[in-house]
Amino acid sequence: MASNYSFAILLTLLFATAGFSAAVLVEEQPLVLKYHNGALLKGNITVNLVWYGKFTPIQRSVIVDFIRSLNSKDASSSFSAAVPSVSSWWKTTEKYKGGSSTLVVGKQLLLENYPLGKSLKNPYLRALSTKLNGGGLRAITVVLTAKDVTVEGFCMNRCGTHGSSGSKPRRAANGAAYVWVGNSETQCPGYCAWPFHQPIYGPQTPPLVAPNGDVGVDGMIINLATLLANTVTNPFNNGYFQGPPTAPLEAVSACPGIFGSGSYPGYAGRVLVDKTTGSSYNARGLAGRKYLLPAMWDPQSSTCKTLV
Repeated sequence: MASNYSFAILLTLLFATAGFSAAVLVEEQPLVLKYHNGALLKGNITVNLVWYGKFTPIQRSVIVDFIRSLNSKDASSSFSAAVPSVSSWWKTTEKYKGGSSTLVVGKQLLLENYPLGKSLKNPYLRALSTKLNGGGLRAITVVLTAKDVTVEGFCMNRCGTHGSSGSKPRRAANGAAYVWVGNSETQCPGYCAWPFHQPIYGPQTPPLVAPNGDVGVDGMIINLATLLANTVTNPFNNGYFQGPPTAPLEAVSACPGIFGSGSYPGYAGRVLVDKTTGSSYNARGLAGRKYLLPAMWDPQSSTCKTLV
């Protein structure tokens, strides 16, 4: 099952080109994600990481620190209410049926020698995701592909995807959920790393400055955040989503292009700006890191909730 996240991004950019207003969109498209009575990923969830291709130690630490920040009490308590945390963003997932999803970084596998080549087909992603699945453990395996790796459908209709490698995913309570996210820095930053790069469609407004100084990796954070939230709330294609199960709009993909209040198609919204670097962000994480995270659908208010 593939997320419809990138299709939602494309619609946002197309609406911007056509001049639609955010107010009109909200009035015409009331947002309700139906729960389809399937299993969700709740409780303690191990997140295993497969690094495919060459990532620098700094790039890996930015991503690992983000995942560790999702459930960090330190990150949520050490900053003022005026500066939201990564964990406060993730806390919205607790409002979905079943309570909290606590993500813990598990095993990591570095495949820097491109054992499957630099052009991957969809079955390769599923195969890579099985390399670190713990037997019987609640786990999500995240496959991260480097900037010089092309993936089937990447940049054409998606920036990442999530699914399940189980033979009977609808019956899986612990199952083999996986996520894939690619680094779009040299391939399609205007599609998969917006708003840190000028968009491929619509008004060519100046891009925001990436908070970790890496357009590709900061773009990966946005897509990884999206897909992790989509995975825990719709891991086996029978959780929370809107639309057809073959192309669902999920927890975050139902809120494309929204990062702050006052957003509209083509404009990310009002976010925080670092006075020293000029970078844009809306959440603080561990190790003093800053991230820009997308809006998430809030089941209590039936709206796309932003941090700022």
